[in-house]
Amino acid sequence: MTSAPTTSRLSRLCCSLVPLLLLSYGVLRLIDGMDGHHGPGPAWNAGHLCFLAAFLLLGALVWELRALVPASTTRRRTAAGAATAAGLFGAACFVWVILGDLSPALSDTAPLPAPLELAGPLAFEGGLLTLLIMLVTTRPRRLPVRSPALAFTFFLLITINLDLLPLAALLLMTALTPLARRAPAPRRRIVGLRRSRRQRPPLALPRACNYRR
Repeated sequence: MTSAPTTSRLSRLCCSLVPLLLLSYGVLRLIDGMDGHHGPGPAWNAGHLCFLAAFLLLGALVWELRALVPASTTRRRTAAGAATAAGLFGAACFVWVILGDLSPALSDTAPLPAPLELAGPLAFEGGLLTLLIMLVTTRPRRLPVRSPALAFTFFLLITINLDLLPLAALLLMTALTPLARRAPAPRRRIVGLRRSRRQRPPLALPRACNYRR
């Protein structure tokens, strides 16, 4: 049984905006590549600004997901903390690369170290997926099983070909939809004053008539 998680306003905002920003970046990237190459230009810059905003919000989302994971045991607390650290580290690596794409001077003076080019994305993917899976395996379940499955498919598609990002963003939107919804407010029982019913007098039985003989 899946219970709706009590999410904060920030987490709901992240889950709503991140897929839209990634979808915008994917579409702008396709528009930018219509001339046969990707490079600086209006579509390139606008798309990378969307990409930058998406990963800033993804970093915030990783932090918010940590708060949703119940710290019922030491093992779960340790796993959630490690996944959060990995997710934040990976998001920071993405932000570093995106800033370098927007500013060639930054890319020349402070490029992302080569080992982190592989470690960063893997850390982000592993951290985010671990937190989503922990929300599925907790009792009561906080997320449906499809959420981490769709998030994994999202990462798989953009790894195969970044041109599939618009489709992948729609899958991520579906994966994060349960977290973007506001949890229903608990029902309150309205205790009303019952009107006292007037007690009707019992029906009087007819008295036996005494016939005088």
